[in-house]
Amino acid sequence: MSPFNVHINWRKLGAGLWDFGKTLLVAFVLAQLIMVSVAQAFQVEQYSMEPTLLPHDRVLVDKFLYRMRQMHRGDVVVLKYPLNQSRNYIKRIIALPGDTLEVKGGKLFINGRNRVEPYLNGAPQGNYGPFRVPADSVFVMGDNRNNSEDSRAFGPVKTDLIVGQAVFIYWPPNRMRQLLFR
Repeated sequence: MSPFNVHINWRKLGAGLWDFGKTLLVAFVLAQLIMVSVAQAFQVEQYSMEPTLLPHDRVLVDKFLYRMRQMHRGDVVVLKYPLNQSRNYIKRIIALPGDTLEVKGGKLFINGRNRVEPYLNGAPQGNYGPFRVPADSVFVMGDNRNNSEDSRAFGPVKTDLIVGQAVFIYWPPNRMRQLLFR
């Protein structure tokens, strides 16, 4: 048989392509459902989380985690901006419900204890507080404390405005890493 004399069964080919297309469609729908309920991609747009996160970093946000465990000080979270909930911000949880925080002399104090923060981009300037975090809220700040619009400006964030915990930088590849600090 000559290699140029090939018979194509168009019916089988069409059926195979249709099956492949259905599989792709189901996979796409399932991926979208997972991304809506479990995880979300988020692109950093500001300098407020330097050096931990840089503009154009892309992070994976776990939207399910806080259904299984409490938030912790040090978690990097995506939140709905309290003054315009159509916008998302990314910040670090500094204080939990019931905590009293104060910034003085370039240091952060939580419940009277100096909190060591190795992820900061310089010591915070100015003073803040003391402030007691309400029972249904957390206090968030950027790692670039001197260039961050955070709870010092817009107040504590209600926990229902927390979208999820940022857990992984996935882009650009040279910055790929987990975001777990405590």
